[in-house]
Amino acid sequence: MSHLTYAVVEHDGGWAYKVGDVYSETFATREAAHAAAARAAREQRAPGQGGPIEYEDSSGRWHEEEERGDDRPDTEVKD
Repeated sequence: MSHLTYAVVEHDGGWAYKVGDVYSETFATREAAHAAAARAAREQRAPGQGGPIEYEDSSGRWHEEEERGDDRPDTEVKD
């Protein structure tokens, strides 16, 4: 099982959460960014239906694969 950390950080004149090198939209307050991060982390853990997915990797290449829907990561939110 993979692990994702949602870090609440100052960003672009406000607050955002970040996973790896990717930032969310900017929020006016730290509390709003934390609430959004907690919601996103909760949704990331929720199992869903399987099906085909497409994604772009860091080199710009697109991939297609079948997602099982039950292989969800462990998540946490850090301020």
